[in-house]
Amino acid sequence: MKILAISGSPRKNGNTVLLLERALEGAREAGAETELFSVAGKDFKGCDACWACMKTGVCHIKDDLAPLYDLMAEADGLIFGTPIYFWGMTSQMKAVIDRSIAFNHGERTLASKVAGAVVVAGSLGLVDALKDLAWFFVQRRMLPANTVCAYARDPRATGEWKGLLNDAYDLGRQMTALVKMGFRYPAEFIKGPGAFGVGERM
Repeated sequence: MKILAISGSPRKNGNTVLLLERALEGAREAGAETELFSVAGKDFKGCDACWACMKTGVCHIKDDLAPLYDLMAEADGLIFGTPIYFWGMTSQMKAVIDRSIAFNHGERTLASKVAGAVVVAGSLGLVDALKDLAWFFVQRRMLPANTVCAYARDPRATGEWKGLLNDAYDLGRQMTALVKMGFRYPAEFIKGPGAFGVGERM
């Protein structure tokens, strides 16, 4: 069993990473193998809408983000962490999500994986990012776990908040417990990003 945390923060050691590391500590204590992937210091691009991944299941862009998608495919649980920039998730985390469209292909899917969220805001935007992440989890047919949220301006402020650190630790434990339940999304409903009306007459 493996739990992967993905930090969408350009900071290597900020609040987002601190809380993700605490969540992974909880997951390890519950028996999971863990790994943290941080976008900090990496050079990568956003989705260019070429749709090649619909045929291959793999994004054609070869950059520092490319290895992440194999890690996501191999993991049983994924924790997405992002600070808030201009009332939403960072552009780095949005790129991670946009390029996950490759998981619409055949056997390469995020369906049935457990998903958690860590969001840190200086002021407004926290709820908007949570809604976006929750909708992403639904669209990818993942099983949502809890969320951990905080308002913090100083880069390591959350390290002093015992209750919050306990919540992050429990998120990791919860992720592991949910994986052990063996949730499986019905295979016949996995394909595609969702159901959308196109104005057809009955």
